[in-house]
Amino acid sequence: MRILDPIKRAKDFKKEVALGLTKEEALKAAERCLQCKVPKCVEGCPVEIDIPKFIARIKEGDYLGGLKKIKESNNLPAICGRVCPQETQCEGQCIVGKKHRPVSIGALERFLADYEASLEEIEAPERMPSNGHKAAVIGSGPAGLTVAADLARLGYDITVFEALHEPGGVLLYGIPEFRLPKKILEREINYVRGLGVKIVVNWIVGRTQTIEELFKEGFEAVFVGVGAGSPKYLGIPGENLNNVYFASEFLTRVNLMKAYDFPEYDTPVKKAQKVAVIGGGNVAMDSARTALRLGADKVYVIYRRSEKEMPSRREELEHAKEEGIEFHFLSDPRMILGDERGWVRGIECETMRLAESDKSGRRVSEPTGDKFCIKVDQVIVAIGQRSNPVLVRSIEGLGLWGDGYIVVDKEGSTNIHGVFAGGDITTGAATVISAMGAGKRAARAIDKFIMQKKGSEPQPSEPALTQSKPQ
Repeated sequence: MRILDPIKRAKDFKKEVALGLTKEEALKAAERCLQCKVPKCVEGCPVEIDIPKFIARIKEGDYLGGLKKIKESNNLPAICGRVCPQETQCEGQCIVGKKHRPVSIGALERFLADYEASLEEIEAPERMPSNGHKAAVIGSGPAGLTVAADLARLGYDITVFEALHEPGGVLLYGIPEFRLPKKILEREINYVRGLGVKIVVNWIVGRTQTIEELFKEGFEAVFVGVGAGSPKYLGIPGENLNNVYFASEFLTRVNLMKAYDFPEYDTPVKKAQKVAVIGGGNVAMDSARTALRLGADKVYVIYRRSEKEMPSRREELEHAKEEGIEFHFLSDPRMILGDERGWVRGIECETMRLAESDKSGRRVSEPTGDKFCIKVDQVIVAIGQRSNPVLVRSIEGLGLWGDGYIVVDKEGSTNIHGVFAGGDITTGAATVISAMGAGKRAARAIDKFIMQKKGSEPQPSEPALTQSKPQ
């Protein structure tokens, strides 16, 4: 896919880096699909898109038909086409990819969504007639939007409750404009609203209302998809120095509160000349590339394993390298150094080596005893997130595991009757598409739960005849 020049884009927040496919490029990419009788790519898709069929529509020039096929399973195609890790999922299973480059499934999905957006009139979403039942969704991130849209299409009255002043969750505050333009996100959310979904903002679970109060208002099921919004700490000296940010705060200030336009917008963020970003996931890549665009002369990414073990998307890693970000692999922070006034002045790291693999399959890093220092005036910690304590403390008896994540079964059911959950609040930090997959499974489970409940309730008797039939 064509991309912006690295030198030009490295200082631009608003221009998208990846430019998408032209019609000619999309047709050429679609022709590479073998239309397998047993499509492994579908098995690799968490939201179960019928990939061969939507690609077949592209070959026929039926672009809206292809998008309609995608939307049978995925209500957020323009988002998934941009941020989904296709290389490890659908494209990772592609038969063509066994010997050559896989079919560009993600780029083709994006192409169809962007093609529709280019038209003056967008087809209204289809939904079943109202079934008289209603459910609540807490959190408007990828899991919540998926549950809301899938249930609305089945005829449910759905209300989404969002803590922030705008909907979108991590899609809004966590992913920079240059990777996911806000107009794209707004368009996808408006599609969900077009299904009849109501979105209430500035609403905090456990503070504005409790889940118990939602049930008393007549909601028959509640889905919790609030993500994992509390940061994980390094646990090293100097972590409380001035100009140490956690990635969640840093990205929220910039992406949601538009700190890059301060003082045009009210929220500031401290700019720096040399920045160290700790971590190796997509959040670390987003933080590093954002710091560069804020004006840093040098940005370092410090990661304790090798490049091969990095969990970030390959595309994001390559884009970061092209933009001049420097990587220190097999390096683990030991201390953040400060001056007498409490401001960051450097970071001390220890060189690591790889040992045997852990249970996840990634090799463990071990210290070597060799240490080195990097002069920096800002540190951004991007090593993961923890659960929202306000939420979990407000639900008495809720089953939890690890750092306060919610225990669910394969369908997203919790141990509380009528309460379902999915996304990062159940797994810890993961991908947008995995959260959407959890949302799809939970939507099916909620539909089954409410319909079974309806079937067990006494049904109204047939009205008595007021007049007998003539003899």
